[in-house]
Amino acid sequence: MKKVLIIGAGPAGLTAAYELLSKAKEDYEVVVFEESSDMGGISKTVNYKGNRMDMGGHRFFSKVPEVNDWWESMLPMQGAPSWDDIRLERQIPLAAGGPNPEKADRVMLHRNRVSRIFFESKFFDYPIQLKPELFINMGFVNTIQAIFSYLGSVIHKREEKSLEDFYINRFGKKLYSMFFETYTENLWGRHPSGIDPSWGAQRAKGLSVMAIVKDVFGKMLPKKKNRHVETSLIESFHYPKLGPGQLWDVTASEIEKLGGTILRNAKVIGIRKNERQIITSLQYEQEGRQEEMEGDIIISSMPIKDLIAGMNDVPEEPARIAKGLPYRDYRTLGVLIPKLNLKNKTKIKTVGNIVPDNWVYVHDRTVKMGRFQIYNNWSPYMIKDLEHTVWVGLEYFCNEGDEFWNLSDEKFTELGISEMVKMGLIDSKEQVMDSHAERVKKAYPAYFDTYDEIDKLVAYLNTIDNLYCVGRNGQHRYNNIDHSMVTSFETVKNIISGEKDKSNIWNVNTEKEYHEQTKER
Repeated sequence: MKKVLIIGAGPAGLTAAYELLSKAKEDYEVVVFEESSDMGGISKTVNYKGNRMDMGGHRFFSKVPEVNDWWESMLPMQGAPSWDDIRLERQIPLAAGGPNPEKADRVMLHRNRVSRIFFESKFFDYPIQLKPELFINMGFVNTIQAIFSYLGSVIHKREEKSLEDFYINRFGKKLYSMFFETYTENLWGRHPSGIDPSWGAQRAKGLSVMAIVKDVFGKMLPKKKNRHVETSLIESFHYPKLGPGQLWDVTASEIEKLGGTILRNAKVIGIRKNERQIITSLQYEQEGRQEEMEGDIIISSMPIKDLIAGMNDVPEEPARIAKGLPYRDYRTLGVLIPKLNLKNKTKIKTVGNIVPDNWVYVHDRTVKMGRFQIYNNWSPYMIKDLEHTVWVGLEYFCNEGDEFWNLSDEKFTELGISEMVKMGLIDSKEQVMDSHAERVKKAYPAYFDTYDEIDKLVAYLNTIDNLYCVGRNGQHRYNNIDHSMVTSFETVKNIISGEKDKSNIWNVNTEKEYHEQTKER
């Protein structure tokens, strides 16, 4: 029996552990090392006095059948309406024989997707939608400028050397400056002109003015059986009843039932290789003690930067590239209030008639806030008192160790609440009933600095036969949950089959065709 050591209990690490044990537990002993006490990595859910916070906001939507089936096996789709569906008399798709969310916790909900941009105290759809409200909010002059700017970008395509080029080619300079430039710089702490364009190709999957036009006309025409759906244009998604962390808590429980071991509060600090470039053991800290465990196969979802830093005998070039890989961190503040000042002008019904958004992108140049979530709209079970309170999550992007990161929770809370007042979300700080602050490290692998040399680093990692890198930070790639899981599916297939070529693992979420279309099921 081979011993498999898995670093990290996020989506990729737990998926790999479950897949190995469910498919070949007679052949593999599995041990998972998790630095914290929580399952799910940045997909964890924080429970603060009965109000739950989703770290970053996670929609469960995938064009990969294997992923959808996997989610269904862990958290079956609801077979009866949720609390707010009942209250609002809302008709939603229900699964025959599925669990009742009013009676069972292990259930996935069907939710409306509403994400908008807050710019100059007005709401704009995200992605931009060609609706009358867009042109009314933009005004006549901005609309004319945007049209001619877009036409100019169609005629004169820029060579895509940066993310700025990527966005201007698809939206024109005017829309780029209004809806992408400031937010992107706020998110990354770097102007889009200094960011690799592959980030746009990965996160704005097929999104452009033409994609929006096709989507508008597609809705007017009879539906085709195999109509392509852009990830960025989905109008609904699935969501665990108690937040994304619930899925990974359930997965962890299933892993342990299958005989797997999960070491919590166990931080991997060293990766030992022998002279044949084979990893022989991991060193880790747990409860103040340093321990070492030998293993035959290593699956790593820890940041490549930390993986290489903890490894012995790494050549100078890959060590330099790994050390220079950048990340973006963030802080989030949960704020409990009796109501939001924002008026619901949509046709979407909500409890308390609050705005229906899951999250809102803040493009206000006068505040530091990057985005805010309204947890009430993710799941009615995320909120202790849904009828009388609104639970909002304010998100601020920063770098670990910088001035903003080091603000005390008290100062951070004061800033967040003052910006809510400034933006008109609430009237005064006295309205705040409670709050809770969280920090999230290495939330976003960034596409600048030494990232343009990452192929050299991948080539070095592939020389270590018994090492497999999976997930967002494990590959330094801004993957969604489904793609992080697929890297683990591919890894487990390779391990079980004995396949040595790892290109299938590294190629997940890199091909345009993979992004933009799905085969008819």
